[in-house]
Amino acid sequence: MASEKIIAQKQAQVKELSEKLKESVAGVLVDYSGISVADDTKLRKELREAGVFYMVVKNSIIERATKEVGYEQLNDHLHGSSALAISHEDPVAAAKIITKYAKDHKDKFTVKAGYVDGGVIDAAKVAELGSLPSKEGLLSMLLSVLTGNLRGLAVALNAIAEKDGEEKEAPAEQAPAEA
Repeated sequence: MASEKIIAQKQAQVKELSEKLKESVAGVLVDYSGISVADDTKLRKELREAGVFYMVVKNSIIERATKEVGYEQLNDHLHGSSALAISHEDPVAAAKIITKYAKDHKDKFTVKAGYVDGGVIDAAKVAELGSLPSKEGLLSMLLSVLTGNLRGLAVALNAIAEKDGEEKEAPAEQAPAEA
């Protein structure tokens, strides 16, 4: 039987992971088996720069933490080696980086599942989420749409003003000359 010290360590790991899951906005569960240390270091650096927390965790720890948080559906994907990428700010950051990395390392690195907005999503949805533009890209698209409508309104108002100006000038020019 496991000693009380080991049990206390595992309970602390479960508590820490469940807190990270509660505080996060999105996350991705991956199978990392077969990637090299250099590739893993490169991935960790990219994730860290994007503000994404990445850790290799035992499946039993993940299982207990997800039960506490309400992501039990992730437990269906807990087989083989597992790692979690957790984002606390940007809902697409983890999915974007992990999806790109998984495409480059198809045989060695696979996306299992993920979660966003309090719900669990499958690997296909994670890939879909990863293909979305960044927050800045979405904001620039929104601004483009909004300014496009304003520009169209300005052009239409200008055309009406020019048309009214031509109509007022035309009667003065066409006034019949009395003899």
